[in-house]
Amino acid sequence: MSPATRLCLVLPLRPVACRVAGGCTRAATRAIHSNPAQPAKVVPVYGTGPPPEPPQPDPEFTAQEREQRLARRRRQAELLNRAGDLKALKQQQQQDAKNTKTSGGGLKRRFWKDVHVREVNGALEIHLDTRPLRHPTTKSIIRLPASKPHLAHALALEWDNLVSAQQATKQHLIPLTSLICRALDIASSDSSNTTEGSIRPTITTTLLRYLDTDSLLCLAPPPAPGDHDPARDGPSLRTRQEQAYTSTVSYLTTRVWPGVSIAPVLDGHSLFPQPQQPGTREVVQGWITSLSPFELAGLERATLAGKSLLAAARLVVEWSEEGAHARTISADEERGRRKERYGVEEAARAVSLEVDWQTGRWGEVEDTHDVEKEDLRRQLGSVVLLVSGNGTASKSS
Repeated sequence: MSPATRLCLVLPLRPVACRVAGGCTRAATRAIHSNPAQPAKVVPVYGTGPPPEPPQPDPEFTAQEREQRLARRRRQAELLNRAGDLKALKQQQQQDAKNTKTSGGGLKRRFWKDVHVREVNGALEIHLDTRPLRHPTTKSIIRLPASKPHLAHALALEWDNLVSAQQATKQHLIPLTSLICRALDIASSDSSNTTEGSIRPTITTTLLRYLDTDSLLCLAPPPAPGDHDPARDGPSLRTRQEQAYTSTVSYLTTRVWPGVSIAPVLDGHSLFPQPQQPGTREVVQGWITSLSPFELAGLERATLAGKSLLAAARLVVEWSEEGAHARTISADEERGRRKERYGVEEAARAVSLEVDWQTGRWGEVEDTHDVEKEDLRRQLGSVVLLVSGNGTASKSS
């Protein structure tokens, strides 16, 4: 049996005989509470109608408070404007200081005033006032063949556009200087007669890798009947790739590598590139090894820029003053070749067929495709300047 959870508030007392009217007796009890119980009183609602109006402030006090609030907001807005002006002024000062520092202001401006091209002992030199331009690593004077006046003047113009000497340490501001120094390094490595650390074998190995993944040898699948795009007129991507492939390969197998067969490595449906026929790599390797230092440096730059060894080889052969060991052609063939000159624009279009196809269909990405397009033409143009000349090439000392 569970204990009681409630206590009784009325305790029974000792029964006392109590006589009441009527003659009966009952036991007397006493309550704990001293206050008697009161019944609830029902009071009616005293009033009816809407509630009274809330208290209103004094009109004079309200106008004064409004003026104070507006004045406070005006002061806050003025402080915010001053803070913004101070912040903008500080940022402008920092930007001006940064621009002054990077542009060579004050003592950090370039130490030369004029740039000249001078012929010294049968070679062309670039002089910064009276100081000859030197190799940044070996500190030797940069001497160009006398048959390359365009290259020398382009190099002088590149240094004349620099504002400070600090800009000469940035490779993207002196691309022609780095390319010329690369050619001079190859010439110095060839004359050292040491096989260890030679630059030419390393370049040859690197360039031969592009023969297996050449952009001109990777063809898109033929368009299926259901892939026809009525909104686009003109030849398909596959047709354009075949035209670029046929034109370049026929030129190289006729002028540079006679008797060599170069086949596409990816023909649309294959997953892995197919190797070339036996003997093809050996012929191409021998041709690369036989190039002059300026031709080899130009071939390397053009291949890395366009990801195509074939397009780079044709560009170098077309513009090289030394011929790049190409087969001599007749006068009629020379006149026909000049009508269809393979220049920077043709090489850039050949290695950018896929990108041009996509951008022509979907549009260009601002500050991406246009920058890459100009950079590709800039690098290919530097190759043309490097290998071209007036035909009287001589070794640079």
